[in-house]
Amino acid sequence: MTSETYSQPGAVRGRGPRWNKVPEVTLYFWVIKILCTTVGETAADFLNSQLGLGLTGTSLVMSVLLAAAVVAQFRTATYRPSVYWLVVVLVSVVGTLISDNLTDNLGVPLEVTTAVFAGALALVFLTWARIERTLSIHSIDTVRREAFYWLAVLFTFALGTAAGDLAAERLSLGYWLSAVLFALAIGAVWLAHSVGLDAVWSFWIAYVLTRPLGASLGDYLSQSSDDGGLGLGTVLTSALFLLVILALVVFLTVTRKDVARREELSRTAV
Repeated sequence: MTSETYSQPGAVRGRGPRWNKVPEVTLYFWVIKILCTTVGETAADFLNSQLGLGLTGTSLVMSVLLAAAVVAQFRTATYRPSVYWLVVVLVSVVGTLISDNLTDNLGVPLEVTTAVFAGALALVFLTWARIERTLSIHSIDTVRREAFYWLAVLFTFALGTAAGDLAAERLSLGYWLSAVLFALAIGAVWLAHSVGLDAVWSFWIAYVLTRPLGASLGDYLSQSSDDGGLGLGTVLTSALFLLVILALVVFLTVTRKDVARREELSRTAV
């Protein structure tokens, strides 16, 4: 696979700062990320149960849509909020389905899937760091780095799904308590980062933890009161969160508040 650089418009090939293919990590980033994880959980449940596609049918449909979105993302020359966040939403759904298929269709215990996905994610990070010498999200400016990035994102969603289900169901914590605990865990990561935890690892640990946080919130809002939820249903919950995501993506597209300035790319690109 080539590692051709995505150069900025008008730049001389191989010179000067390069465009990053992913957004800057801002408050908007984390808000949309959590919303996407919630949609991933509720949309997967809606397609699987209420539309009657089943896990296999839902997995096939969403995998095809994800493949098309990933191709569009790789073909862009720079970060585009609409394309990027479409991929994240679809990865969230597919990541959920991967975990659900292993657990529900194949009977693999949640303890095992959690451990397997954690190992797979660690392998991606080790290979990425060994080949590229960096895990920084400020330098996703080659085809190879972008491939590593999206592979890592996919496994974070699958791992987060398995870990979230393990906490909420097998450990009988319930959706609301699980959400609170994962939120506290993210807060602990933020505190650790403020006293010296490496920024790259802080980001990826928080990225994993936002998956079960969003899933727990989604289940709490959508599931019936008999199951410990508020009973809003998967359709209403998914629609509300998708509307908020759309509004934020439009806002970011217009304001470009999550796009790094050229001088920032010069300092952070590796």
